[in-house]
Amino acid sequence: MKFNKNFMATALGGLLLSSNIMAANPTFFRIGTGGAGGTYFPIGGTIANGISAPPGSRPCDEGGQCGVPGLIAIAQSTTASVFNNAAVQNGELEAGLAAADVTRSMYMGSGKFEGKAHPKLRIVANLYPEDLHLVMPQGASIESLADLKGKRVGIAQAGSGTQVAVLQMLDAWGVNRDNMEEAELNNSQSAERLADGQIDAYFYAAGWPVAAMVQLASTKGMSLHSFSDDDLKKINDIIPAYIPSEIPGGVYEGVDEASKTPAVSALLIVSEDLSEELVYGLTAALWNDNTRKLLDNGHAKGKQITAETALDGVEALGVPLHPGAEKFYKEKGMM
Repeated sequence: MKFNKNFMATALGGLLLSSNIMAANPTFFRIGTGGAGGTYFPIGGTIANGISAPPGSRPCDEGGQCGVPGLIAIAQSTTASVFNNAAVQNGELEAGLAAADVTRSMYMGSGKFEGKAHPKLRIVANLYPEDLHLVMPQGASIESLADLKGKRVGIAQAGSGTQVAVLQMLDAWGVNRDNMEEAELNNSQSAERLADGQIDAYFYAAGWPVAAMVQLASTKGMSLHSFSDDDLKKINDIIPAYIPSEIPGGVYEGVDEASKTPAVSALLIVSEDLSEELVYGLTAALWNDNTRKLLDNGHAKGKQITAETALDGVEALGVPLHPGAEKFYKEKGMM
């Protein structure tokens, strides 16, 4: 469905009229992201900028910020999905970026989170696909994940959605913590260890291009594992939220061929405790023309964050939209 700019003007006009109190009294809004070398952190920073409009700032129509009047959003670096969802559930963060599979499991209390449901999680939008990168030294290759047995492997940080998914995948090929030397590292640390020869491979799920990998590729060099179609189907059977995707050739220096890989959607999530008015306002701000410019001119993945794909896969996930976001999408005619 085409995005209606007239609708946005009406929605923002109503929001400005109804938010005088908020504008006079600042509301601080913390968004959990990920490590500085990944994709969540820059994307979270762009979203924070787009939805903010601090007290005293110039009006949007005079070249000022076009976010929620009185809102000061701050992107915080974290260990990503698992931490962000737990912090939103516990009220330590107002919002977070998180992988769809982890959000579903934590909301329902299933899989690794059996008996530990997070019922306060609510979705604002589907953002973009996160491609799983399996990074190895330049010239290195494997036939399948089974070849990682006995290797030194970066499995991402504890508290990350990547680690949860990767351990499930590896187990299906007979690889686990008992027969590999695993390293719990963030993306930047993993790239540094690989460059220094301290690990043989590492996993990281993120929207390409990933800054730490761009640097690794242009200095020491690297290779990416390309999964077979059969392996991608096997992974999809194990973790339905991970679907076949592709990292184009040329994204990273020296990696000229496309790499087939599984990918999972990144979501913007909030707590059900946030008011309908606030979440309606930030949803409208997320999809206004000003934020569109910020997304298009920021991290390369920002161009894939669109209102037209905001609800892709959300209904099937089983995690509810926040009523404020739902109100916005219904008024826009998307639901």
